Amino acid sequence: MPSSFWKRTKRAENFRALCQEYGISPKTGYKWQKRMFQYGLAGMAEHSRRPLSHADQLAESVVCEMVRLKQAHRHWGPRKIRELYLRRHGTAASESSFKRVLERAGMTEPRRRRQRAGEAGRLWSGRRGQAPNEVWTVDFKGWWYDQRGQRCEPLTVRDEHSRYVLELRRVPDARTDTVRQCFEGLFQRHGLPGAIRSDNGSPFAVRHALLGLSRLSAWWLALGIDLERGRPGHPQDNGGHERLHRDIGVELEPRTAQQEALDLWRQEFNHERPHEALGMKCPAEIYQRSQRPYTGTPEDVDYPGLDSRRVTEIGKISWAGRPYFLSASLAGWSVGLKPLACGQWEVRFGRLVVGWLDPATESFQRAVLRPLEAGQA
Repeated sequence: MPSSFWKRTKRAENFRALCQEYGISPKTGYKWQKRMFQYGLAGMAEHSRRPLSHADQLAESVVCEMVRLKQAHRHWGPRKIRELYLRRHGTAASESSFKRVLERAGMTEPRRRRQRAGEAGRLWSGRRGQAPNEVWTVDFKGWWYDQRGQRCEPLTVRDEHSRYVLELRRVPDARTDTVRQCFEGLFQRHGLPGAIRSDNGSPFAVRHALLGLSRLSAWWLALGIDLERGRPGHPQDNGGHERLHRDIGVELEPRTAQQEALDLWRQEFNHERPHEALGMKCPAEIYQRSQRPYTGTPEDVDYPGLDSRRVTEIGKISWAGRPYFLSASLAGWSVGLKPLACGQWEVRFGRLVVGWLDPATESFQRAVLRPLEAGQA
């Protein structure tokens, strides 16, 4: 760079225009200017582009520790391994160094890209947990047999925002009473979530029932919990939970089906395993108990300002002397009825609109709607 450039930089009012005149970018001009001020003319010499550090320069003991940690957590990525190394030793090489070491050791796998979700379904709003307990997700992990021939099909529940695994429970069956008992324990320990997302399988949903409601999901609604349903054939709607199941399948299946092993894995996942989406924090560092306490199952659902009718054991209500069939899933609970200008009556269960009564035709029209937004009456 000619000396005239440096002389003119001292009096130039527009540095960018000066750089343009000499055919260099402002970024390059400022870089050279900084070097000139720091090192004088010697700073104008070509600098080596070699990285200041490299994985090949790491001490053998450091590389061995990286590999040892990876062997102990074979399903963790380089970023998680680096975070664990940092926590144990106080300092760590760069993330790229961890990647290169583990790649050369043949201990990494390329990440798969998930397909994006399409259009929303009837109880699918795309709602995602932005804070602890805003959305819980639930499913059954596919069954497997361990080395002792014991079958295991655990129930899994997680907090979507914090990734905290609330439950990893080996249950004897998938009946409503069994799953409800597990959730009663969860609600007592953690409080109530804002919504629960599930698939359309039993006992979370009934395919041909009113809005797919089951006795279990009707109980959730009665507790003031919104429903979120993944669309049939779209596992990506509950993608985070599917990833949890993949980790369980790889790290536990088929070695063991003992509840003690499931508890140990959940403890490590919640309290030791860092997550990239959490800024390399562990789920237990993010999760906190819900501010909505569980006080037990209410005797009934209240509808202030609306007429209400109790659903019979066979799923019917009586209105204006006529029986109307709704759903056996709502048996024992009351529904609220709101008059409409068209002469029909809107039927609600909790905050969910489930359909309309038409006294003129003595018929009930089912709704295919999403839950009402919080605060709507």
